[in-house]
Amino acid sequence: MSLGDRSIIPEILRKYQTELLNDWLSEQLKAGIGNNYFKETELREECRDFLDLCNKAVQSGNLTNIRASEWNDVREMLASFSRTSSQKGVTSTETASFVFSLKPPLFNRLHQEIPQDSATLTQEICLGTTLLDKLGLWTIESYQKAREAVILRQQEELIELSTPVVKLWEGILALPVIGTLDSGRTQVMMESLLQQIVETGSDVAIIDITGVPTVDTLTAQNLLKTVTAARLMGADCIISGIRPQIAQTIVYLGVDLADIVTKATLADAFALAVKRAGFTINRSQAQI
Repeated sequence: MSLGDRSIIPEILRKYQTELLNDWLSEQLKAGIGNNYFKETELREECRDFLDLCNKAVQSGNLTNIRASEWNDVREMLASFSRTSSQKGVTSTETASFVFSLKPPLFNRLHQEIPQDSATLTQEICLGTTLLDKLGLWTIESYQKAREAVILRQQEELIELSTPVVKLWEGILALPVIGTLDSGRTQVMMESLLQQIVETGSDVAIIDITGVPTVDTLTAQNLLKTVTAARLMGADCIISGIRPQIAQTIVYLGVDLADIVTKATLADAFALAVKRAGFTINRSQAQI
């Protein structure tokens, strides 16, 4: 028989659930946990749900393995709480303290129930500490996963926003690139450009790298991949924004851009694109 089977913690959770809820909520409000993010009624509801689920889980006698099936509902509840906390801007410390702050109320009840047997009391406190620590660590893990998911989604949105494809003229597209051009961003950029080529039926695409701070071998290869993909879709590409230092770097790296038209500025590239598209731009005489 394990210590969990002999523990009185399940009995305490069942017998004193209301008292534990009130004491636990007082602990959190006193410590300021979630005060700026949760209303007291919301926090009380979260505490009540946690105690209800814990009470059901511990009745199995398993107080050591929170990965077991009887703890599924508790883990899901804590994961949901962590996601909500992350979205509200609650820190990871405050989120974990939601679980850890249950220790004083629980241990006070253990002292009341086992006033004379110090050895048993010590075992129960150790068991309760281990259980709540595991649940607290699970809460932190869930919080970190939620934050990482938010950061990843924001990064993807920023990449999409930082690679806009602009229609400059009938049959002419421009793709201004700003920042470092890595493999992931190249893929997004390529997909956006090819999609716009298909939707607009454009014949010329200008890739402007004025906002690219440096060009290395990887950046050059990614540019070549984009140009090749655009050509396969029937559009010619012009690379603009080739500054002197970038031109020197490309020559030094031995990157072959001989079959790709390059221009120093976006204006020069646009003028060439207009000419290739068969348009003529004339300056109208100013009327006085």
